[in-house]
This record gives sequence, structure tokens and C-alpha cells, in this order.
Amino acid sequence: MNSPATATSEPDTPAPPADRPPAARRLPLDVRHLSLIGVLVALAVVGAITKPDEFLAAENLRLVLTQASVIGVVTVGVTFVIIGGGIDLSVGAIVALASVWATTLATQDFGLGGMLLCSVLVGVGCGLVNGLLVAYGPMVPFIATLAMLASARGLALQISDGRTQVVTVDAVLDLGVKDSYVLGVPPIVMVFALVCVLGWLLLNRTTFGRRTVAVGGNPEASRLAGIAVRRQRLLLYLLSGLCCGIAAFMLVILTGSGQNTNGNLYELDAIAAAIIGGTLLSGGRGTILGSVLGVLVFTTITNLFALNNLQTDIQQIAKGAIIVAAVLVQKGRSTP
Repeated sequence: MNSPATATSEPDTPAPPADRPPAARRLPLDVRHLSLIGVLVALAVVGAITKPDEFLAAENLRLVLTQASVIGVVTVGVTFVIIGGGIDLSVGAIVALASVWATTLATQDFGLGGMLLCSVLVGVGCGLVNGLLVAYGPMVPFIATLAMLASARGLALQISDGRTQVVTVDAVLDLGVKDSYVLGVPPIVMVFALVCVLGWLLLNRTTFGRRTVAVGGNPEASRLAGIAVRRQRLLLYLLSGLCCGIAAFMLVILTGSGQNTNGNLYELDAIAAAIIGGTLLSGGRGTILGSVLGVLVFTTITNLFALNNLQTDIQQIAKGAIIVAAVLVQKGRSTP
């Protein structure tokens, strides 16, 4: 017979892995996502009322998606870093450096493949430096990525000598014209959609994603659970650098050039989009869908202001108010 202690003990149920996120985080939609969708609908209504012919035109909607694509790819990488408990202030500078390096005359001699490879390798290389400084330095992510921001901007300026580097490779330029559209969708938008889908799958359907959430939520508990925290952080910055390299090549296609001023303030836009999408700055929670919706909200606001000839300073004030509201909502939800 079982002893009384055995009879009253809890059933031997295996504990869930330490790196598995709560079920609520795996839901495809939550209140915040629905709220952002509501904001997008409200913005669309405003656009339809103020500028019905221009805003609802298919060309303008394609423009909004195209403008959202480059910063959207960067935001996917930044979202992973923030969920993992880090921050990356260097993404805009990395985009600039990758776009400049990929459009030098020497690189253009290798054609489309060589330019794409160069852009991705520069992004991953910068991400590697960031990851090593943060994970194995150890250095505070804010300082490490701030140093990369300054260094990458300086190197981009040195390589380009402050000049615009025009792309002469027809295969690259052809990707930006209407003849390359698939069912009316620009290739840049299709790349953005693919990156979002892959990012969602990586975060929600793989061990890598579960470990990212765990490391961001509680690094010490993750270490005790057997997760290589330093390696995970290194991989997150590599992923962010990869996204920057892809975004830089998309920007080259979009503008037909490489400039040291490319990616200006991308770091702030990407972080802001992730925050209003529900990603906690302290780490441990966030969604790719929320970040994408955040990007679309900001891009739509920019488009509306441009169509209505409103001043840029008012646009920045509106964005700032949205960020403050999103942070206050986060704080309210996290308060017991």
C-alpha cells in the first residue's frame, strides 16, 4: 500500500520545459493586435475622407506597402533582439554601410548575385561584432550597438566619400520597375512578406524562438535550464544583421543607388514599431505580427501626412504620442 505521504502527493506530471512560452503568447491575435488593426482601419477612413482619390488608389497602396517593406524587414530582426532582452541601435547604420558597400564599382562588377551577397555578408558581419561584444564582451547592448552605429556610419561615409553611388546593373534595376511585379505586387513587398512569415515561424514554431523568449524573460533561469544564453544572444544579433543586409539590398533596388545617409533613424522607427506592437523593452514578450502592424501604422501615418501636405514636425509629434500611449498600455497590463 502507498504511504499517506505518497497518497497525498501531487501526481508525477512532467514539468513544461523552461524555454516554452506561455500559451497566451502563442495566440495569433490578442487585444493589442486588434487595437492596431482598428487604428489602421481608422487611418484608412481618414484617408478615404480627406483624400479619397489619392489614398485609395492602387498605386498609393502599393507605395505604402513598398515603404513599409524595408523598415519592416529591419523591424523583424529588431523584434527578436528585444524579445531576447537586448537592444540594437545600429540597424540604420548597418543598412547604410551594406548599401554603400554593395554598390561600389568593384562589387557591381559581380552582378546582382555579388551585390546581394555583399550586402548580406556586411550585415551579418556587423551583427557578429555586436553579438560578440554583447554576449562575450561582456558589454551593455546599448553601448555596444551605439559604438557600431558610429563606426558603421563613419565607414559608409569613407567608402562613398559622401557621394551617391549609382547602380548600373540592369538586373538589379529591373527589380524596381512595374514589369517585375507579380500580380501587381512589387518584388520588395513579396520579400517583406516572406521575411515576416519566416520570422513568425522561427519565433512561434521552433526551439530557437522558445529559447529567445526564455532568455529575454529570465536569463538566469534559462542558464540553469541548460540554455546557452551567450550563444543565443550572439545568434539574435546575427539575425538582426542578416535582416539589415536584406533590407539594404531592398533599398538599393528601390532607390537604384547606395548612400551613406540610407537608413537614417531606422533604429528608432524599428524599435517604436516593435513597442507599439506589444514587444516589451525588458524582453520576454513580443510578436512578429504586432511589429508588422506597428510598421504599417507608422507608414500609413506618414503617407496621410504627405497626401494632406501636413508638416513633418506634426507627424513626429503624432508618432511620439502613439509610442507613449503604447508604453503606458504595456505598463498598465504588466501591473498586478
